[in-house]
Amino acid sequence: MQQTKRRVIALVDCNSFYVSCERLFRPDLKRAPVVVLSNNDGCIISRSTEAKQAGIKMGEPLFKAKYLIDKYKVKVFSSNYELYGDLSRRVMKVLKNFSPDIEFYSIDEAFLDLTNIQIDNIEAYIKNIREVILRWIGIPVSIGAASTKTLAKVANHVAKKSQKGVEEFISKDQSYVDEVLKTFPVREIWGIGKQLSKFFINNNFHNAFQLKSVDNSWVRKNSSVVVLKTIHELNNICCFPLNFSYTARKNCIVSRSFGEKIIEINDLKEAVVNHCITAAERIRSEGLIVKSVYVFIKTNKFKDGYTSLVKKIDLPIATNNTLELVNVCSKAVDSIYVKGLSYSKAGVLFGELEVKDNYEKNLFSHLNQNLDYLMKVIDDTNVKFGRGTVSVAAARINNNYKMKRSHSSKIDTSFLKFVPIVKTG
Repeated sequence: MQQTKRRVIALVDCNSFYVSCERLFRPDLKRAPVVVLSNNDGCIISRSTEAKQAGIKMGEPLFKAKYLIDKYKVKVFSSNYELYGDLSRRVMKVLKNFSPDIEFYSIDEAFLDLTNIQIDNIEAYIKNIREVILRWIGIPVSIGAASTKTLAKVANHVAKKSQKGVEEFISKDQSYVDEVLKTFPVREIWGIGKQLSKFFINNNFHNAFQLKSVDNSWVRKNSSVVVLKTIHELNNICCFPLNFSYTARKNCIVSRSFGEKIIEINDLKEAVVNHCITAAERIRSEGLIVKSVYVFIKTNKFKDGYTSLVKKIDLPIATNNTLELVNVCSKAVDSIYVKGLSYSKAGVLFGELEVKDNYEKNLFSHLNQNLDYLMKVIDDTNVKFGRGTVSVAAARINNNYKMKRSHSSKIDTSFLKFVPIVKTG
């Protein structure tokens, strides 16, 4: 009887990704404490190891951490998603060289299926992946390899704490893996979360080894199928296969809190129009069209008199044309705007998205052909010369709605003119 080939799944996770991106062009910060902030410089969303050791907490508001930031001379950066997105794409492109079977899990994580790749030494192979990414891109990563996604996550946690930066369970004895699971808190298990971990801790399941040994019938009775699959994965039974296929999104939302409060309708329109342009570009890049549009504007929810206003528009013909969508969104603001309110956030949501090629054509479909060509020309121009090179007049350039980014590094590797210049002599 032919033996079933054991799966080999590797999880590649960029270390403190946002911080690593900012450090890439600042080698002087390699061993310095660094943090990156959320939108409008609100909360801390990424920390270097040194910042963690200084006692700075994840998700903590900037003003609460100011004492520690001043005391330990922590370098602070505003979020720079253009930079992070570009470097993420570069890392993922490198990973494709090591396995064609890849699941892009998040901006800084990816699963690789190495099952069908001839590998003599798994640890040496994943160590080479790590070294190539560091050499080619400059981003440090940790890699964990195991027979299931859940165990690969555990191995990755071990890798982050080791000097090697890699850990694999495939060639290790089960006793070695079990010892690791005994020290792995149940709250850290992939898919368990805080609420479920409280339930398991109350039932004397404190670590991953205790959870993997639980009776299946008890789990079925007291928990969910997903948790049962997680337990199977801890026992080397693959229940969460890698997802290689592209799934078209069902909606697209673009929204931002304002750096300063907005009162005038024209400033509010400018924000909504720019969000609409961004959303339209996104769905066009994915070959999608929209049938329902939602426009919303909000005041500060932490102050008295909080107001949230929404307008839904059902389009007669699904489209991804910026000119049509901007017109619709602009009129929506006119219909819901209330004079005298101080607005702190606005956004656009495109719902009922469909793949354009699958959309059933109707009597008026041919009317959009010239507009489709125009949109392609605009998109190509903006890709070549920079976003916003060609836009609509309603977008204006006042930028009163822009986010607060007082600590921005102002580096964007997707445009040559924003890349820092190294001078010699």
